[in-house]
Amino acid sequence: LAPSSCRGLRRVPGDGLHLRMRLGRPPPTADLVFTLRESLKPQKNCVFYCQSCGDIIVKDRKFLRVLPLPSENWSALVEEWCCHPNPFARSTLHPQHDDCFLGDTFFLLNSGNESHVPESPINSVICKRCKTTLGETLPSDTIKYYVTEVIIRPSEGSFSITPRSQFVQSMVAQCLVELSSAKSTFRFAITGDDGKIYILVWLLNSDTLLVESLGSSSSHGLFTQFGDIFIPSSGPAGTWNAVKVLYQPCIKSRNKDLADAWENDIGVHPLKFPSETCLELLLILGLSTTSLPPSLRCMNSFQV
Repeated sequence: LAPSSCRGLRRVPGDGLHLRMRLGRPPPTADLVFTLRESLKPQKNCVFYCQSCGDIIVKDRKFLRVLPLPSENWSALVEEWCCHPNPFARSTLHPQHDDCFLGDTFFLLNSGNESHVPESPINSVICKRCKTTLGETLPSDTIKYYVTEVIIRPSEGSFSITPRSQFVQSMVAQCLVELSSAKSTFRFAITGDDGKIYILVWLLNSDTLLVESLGSSSSHGLFTQFGDIFIPSSGPAGTWNAVKVLYQPCIKSRNKDLADAWENDIGVHPLKFPSETCLELLLILGLSTTSLPPSLRCMNSFQV
């Protein structure tokens, strides 16, 4: 930190000292959470683990094809680019035994006769060890797994459980960044598997660098409720990459008018996760907000 780079020094009541400074970005470090596309490679054996407890869900599965799915609302746009009746009206996209289809927040596998799929009257796929909801069964022997609930690793690789809050944050952040880059979409409605909107999220930027001195570990204390460490430490200060978002909680009919408006806005992209994970994410966001100085926690009517 060069002293000459500091400017705008002022003291804000309730916040403490505010200053603007220029920082050099530290060397890149290895991501702690693999992206789904890095983990799933054609012609490679892989193992699926429950993220919560580490139990093996699918063992030594090899896919001949790993293909991205179109957006979930693709069928609603067919009339815009077809000059004749919808040719896909009676067609559905179901993976064959050697296929894996990737969605925005999930992936689809063909279950076949595999024994790992539990019998459930509500079509949920539940971990046999910790009873966490991992996904759901769909018609034509298809299983839908959510990316926030399953870890995929090469069969020959080692496996260690990633702390839950860190994993959820990383996977959701990846979804936001990838969709904003591919589709220029910056507003998202986080929806549970019960069909309800839990959070409205507005992505501001994805290149934020957060710095925290080791002597001021306020956010560490806040995140001990998850039983893990929120951030990795590197060098004399903790530095890590982050996305900056605005958000509005929508549980218990909060912000219902805004949620209804966003739900009917084609510029808002829906992201579906298990309802329990939506509540986890809302808690993570709330704790992140309270770790900021009071004057930086809100922007307009949104929380930061």
